[in-house]
Amino acid sequence: MEQADRQISTRAPRKVGPRLTFAVGAAALVLSLSLAVSVGAVTVPLGAVWGILINKIVPGLITPDWSAGREAIVWDIRLPRAILACLVGAGLSIVGASLQAVTRNPLADPHLLGISAGGAFGAILALLHTGLFIGLLTVPLLAFAGALGATLLVLAVSQFATATSADRLVLAGVAVSFIVMSAANVLIFLGDPRAVHTVVFWMLGGLGLAQWSQLIYPLTILIICGAYLAANARSLNAMTMGDETASTLGIPVARFRLSIFVIGALITGVMVAFSGIIGFVGLMIPHIVRLIVGGDYARVLPISAICGAIFLVWADILARTVMAPDDIPIGIVTGLIGGVFFVWLLRKNTV
Repeated sequence: MEQADRQISTRAPRKVGPRLTFAVGAAALVLSLSLAVSVGAVTVPLGAVWGILINKIVPGLITPDWSAGREAIVWDIRLPRAILACLVGAGLSIVGASLQAVTRNPLADPHLLGISAGGAFGAILALLHTGLFIGLLTVPLLAFAGALGATLLVLAVSQFATATSADRLVLAGVAVSFIVMSAANVLIFLGDPRAVHTVVFWMLGGLGLAQWSQLIYPLTILIICGAYLAANARSLNAMTMGDETASTLGIPVARFRLSIFVIGALITGVMVAFSGIIGFVGLMIPHIVRLIVGGDYARVLPISAICGAIFLVWADILARTVMAPDDIPIGIVTGLIGGVFFVWLLRKNTV
């Protein structure tokens, strides 16, 4: 396994030290969160933002000099939204990075492989038809089931069509995505017209419904699944060199690849349940991170999580401010940026 790590380092030498990158990224994330809470239709000074946060964490430490309205905007609306953006951005980024390793395809992404579409199908089923029969867990649970079902369907289609190469696997994912989204549209068509408008807006991607009580679900899944992926960073390194090499290093290739797909479906399904469909994050961020720190997944995964969080926080800032006081669906923002990035990848001949 150490041989795999050395080959990864040789093939993609790191350009910036991981500790420095992590420290800079963490500082940039804190700054981005502060600005995300500060800016909007109603601007709240950064001093007031931090004063409110400190007062909430340690009551009485600071004498409040802000209005109750500003406190509600910061604590009840913008901060949960910004934290959800961090969780979703980090989750989608590490899923994209992991899928790119086990498929050996730079285009692998939960959106392109149909996993996001499956998660959306499950969430729509819960929101419009089944109801919250087990409380708040209903939507993320059915979203995970949908994402896992779409993942298994992609694998089945690729086997049926003998599309075993990395490129054709993505094509199978795109085909399944169209099919699943068509089924999701049928659910919308058959749903309650009074709720359809909200669901359609949610499908375009949005963080406006973030609540403190719901953040525990994506946070828990991100921590558990992120820890699993980090613990298997060396195996991901080996998978990037091909199945034969990984097998000689003692990795059960088929089982490990399936486990990564299941983990990716779990993270994506839960994130989609609370944010809607947000594309291209898992495609873009790992590419950018590998340009900075190289190809070793011990570095790629944590830096991807930080960069993904920063990216989605800023995408949400754009979505909230470009047409303030109205919100643009964040999926539109990431789609525009992701399309330009995709063209750049083609220009660089890296896909």
